[in-house]
Amino acid sequence: MLMTERFKLPEHFEIDPEIREQMSDRPGHQRCLEGAGELFLVLHEVPEGGRMERDSLFFWKRRDGLWVQQSGAGIGGLGRLLDRYEQAVEDLEGEIDRGARAEVFYRVLRRSSPMVRSSGNLVAAIAQAQAMEPDDDALQAYLDRAREVERQCELLHGDARAALAYWHTRLTEDQAEAGTRLNRIALRINLALWILLPMVALAALPGMGAALVGALKTALWVILVVGGVGGLVMFGAAYWRKRGGRLPTRWRGL
Repeated sequence: MLMTERFKLPEHFEIDPEIREQMSDRPGHQRCLEGAGELFLVLHEVPEGGRMERDSLFFWKRRDGLWVQQSGAGIGGLGRLLDRYEQAVEDLEGEIDRGARAEVFYRVLRRSSPMVRSSGNLVAAIAQAQAMEPDDDALQAYLDRAREVERQCELLHGDARAALAYWHTRLTEDQAEAGTRLNRIALRINLALWILLPMVALAALPGMGAALVGALKTALWVILVVGGVGGLVMFGAAYWRKRGGRLPTRWRGL
């Protein structure tokens, strides 16, 4: 590696000082620099989840029209970068299909969100280079493919968000349904208690003394009346809930 005035570049990158002056001590965002008849394309590797730093890729077009990349002559590294984007999208789509859990959707969202931004900036940088070299067929082909990759990343991110929203809605509905079932069970238990309580009291009468029966006679009648009325009320409430809280059709005109 050769240390330039401001930035580290491969030794075979003998870029013009006019381009070098446009650089800082960091690769910076994805972009295309122009100067003295040369182009210098700065791109980023596919983002990794939870990692802030971005590995940079450089493509230099010399005055004679020859493209040079870090591994040597040519611009094939741009195509391989797009391959890695497509593979990352395919892997994350597989995670969505296989995992119906919030953790999976959240992990895909954390990965796909920077991919959407990075792929969009990738398209902008290649489009900038293609505008400077409109007759470069290779750049145009890569630009078209990069736009497809950007669309794939957007769809992946949208699918992950929709899957997470669906999972949350489904969980809420399941919890509401479980609560409704518990309410129905509690209603039936209460109804059974209101009906059985007077019956238990009546069954206990033969075992009581005559004096005690006379003393509790009034209380027993109260229990019978209250139990009967309560049972009717609970039965009416159950019937009302079963009909969805609506009056029978024949009663609505009353």
